[in-house]
Amino acid sequence: MSTTQSINSTTIPTHDPAGWRHLNENYRPLDHDKIEKLLAAEWERFSATTPESGAHNVRASKVLPLGVTSSFQHWDPYPISIVSAQGAYLTDVDGRQVLDMSMGFGAMLVGHLNPAVVAKVKDALDNTGTLFVTPSPSATEAAERFKKRFGVDMLRFTNSGTESTMYAIRTARAVTGKKAIIKLEGGYHGGYDPLQVSVKPPLKNIGPAEAPIPDVPFEVEAGDVFVVPYNNLPYLQKIMDEHSDKIAAFILEPVIENLSIVLPDAGYLQAVRELCDSHNIALIFDEVKTGLTAGVAGASKRLGIKPDLVTLAKSIGGGLPVAAFGGTEKYMSAVVDGRMAHFGTYNGNPLVMAAVMAVDEICTPEALGRAEEINLTAMKKMDAIITKYELPAHTVGFGIKGAVIWSPTPVRNYRDYKATDFAVAELSWLWGVNRGILTPPGLDEQWLVSLAHTDADLDKMVNAFEEMAQAIRA
Repeated sequence: MSTTQSINSTTIPTHDPAGWRHLNENYRPLDHDKIEKLLAAEWERFSATTPESGAHNVRASKVLPLGVTSSFQHWDPYPISIVSAQGAYLTDVDGRQVLDMSMGFGAMLVGHLNPAVVAKVKDALDNTGTLFVTPSPSATEAAERFKKRFGVDMLRFTNSGTESTMYAIRTARAVTGKKAIIKLEGGYHGGYDPLQVSVKPPLKNIGPAEAPIPDVPFEVEAGDVFVVPYNNLPYLQKIMDEHSDKIAAFILEPVIENLSIVLPDAGYLQAVRELCDSHNIALIFDEVKTGLTAGVAGASKRLGIKPDLVTLAKSIGGGLPVAAFGGTEKYMSAVVDGRMAHFGTYNGNPLVMAAVMAVDEICTPEALGRAEEINLTAMKKMDAIITKYELPAHTVGFGIKGAVIWSPTPVRNYRDYKATDFAVAELSWLWGVNRGILTPPGLDEQWLVSLAHTDADLDKMVNAFEEMAQAIRA
C-alpha cells in the first residue's frame, strides 16, 4: 500500500478569489500499472460499444482529413459521431444517449436547441432574411446590448474567435504603431499566425521555465512574438522593460481554459494592467472561452480588470457561428478612421443576431447563478471523493466551468500543466465516455454546466468519478 503524502498549502500562492480551487493536504500516489490495465479494459469497452462511430469514421476519413471537421475532434482510434442533440444530451450513431459536459467549450451555454434561440432564429428565417450585406437594425440592437453588458465603447461582429483575436491584434498594432506581441506559453487563441507560437509546445523545444523560448511551427509566419509564463510578473516586466518600444499588445485568456482551468494568482491581473499602461502596450483579454460562462458580463467584470480590447465568441451565439471584438474608444477609433480595416460578408447577419439577442435575454444573473450553483455543488462532491480516496488531484472552477486536475498541487502555468498525470486523465475521460458522459478530448478534465443541466445530470458525472476512484484504489 502506498504511503500517504502531504502538501504544505501555506507555501502556495493564493489564487484570485473570483475562482474556485480546493486542495487536499493528504494524498497517496497512484499505482500506474493498475491505471494502464484499467485503460486497456476501457478502450476494449469503447470499441465494443461504439461500432457505428468506428464505421462512420472510416467513411468520413475518405473525404475529411482524419474524418473530422476540426482536428481537435479526433482521437485514436476514432471519435464518437453525433446525430442529434437536445438540451444537455447528445445521441450518437450507435443510439447511445450521452450527457454533454463539453457543450462546445461554451458555445452551447444555453443548451442544445434552446427553444428561445430556435424561435428567434426561425422568426428571422421566416420574416427577416438570412443575409443583407448592409447595415441592419438587428446588428445595431445586438451591439447596443453588448456595449451595455460587457462595458465596451464600441464593437464589431465577426464569425469566429480566430477572426476576433486576429482583428484585435491588428487594432492594437494600428493604434500603438508597434507590431510585436506578447502571449502566454501554452496559450491558444485561434489560427492567426502570431498566435500559433508556443501552443502546448513540446518541453524539449522551449528552454527553461524561467525564460521560455518561443516554439514556432514550420508553417507559421509569426513575426515578433515574446512568450511569457502565466502568473510570472518579474519575467513579464523584464520583457516589457527591454522591448516595449516594439510591443503592441499582450494577449491572454484572463483565466486560461485550454490548459484545463488555470486561475490567476491574487493581484496578478491588476499588476498586468498596470504594466501595460506604463509601457503603452494594449491589454487584450481573449474571452472566447470565458465570456458568459464566467458570469453575466464576462471574466473581465468578474475579475475586476478592464482590458483595452476584448474578444468574444462561443457563449454569445447559442450554437450559431458568431463572435465579436470590442474595446475602448481609443482603440476602436482605429476601425472608424480606417487605420485598421475590418471586413466580412457574413458579419452580423440576421440569423446570428437573432441568436445573440435570444442568448442576451436568456442569460440573466438568476439563470447563470443557478448553473454556477449546480457546478459548485458538483465540485464539492468531487472534492469529497478526492479526499475519501486520497487521490493526487484537486478541483478548480470558474463560473459555470469546472475541472479535476490530476496533481496534488496547483497548476499555475504551462509547465505545471505538463507535469500533471495525463495517464489517469485519459482514464478519467474515457471512463466517462464509456458511461455516457462526454467531456472534451484534450485530457484537460474540464466540464461546462449549461442552463439545460440539472443537479441530477451532474450526479451522473460525480457517480462515474467515484466508481473510477473505487477501481483505482481496489
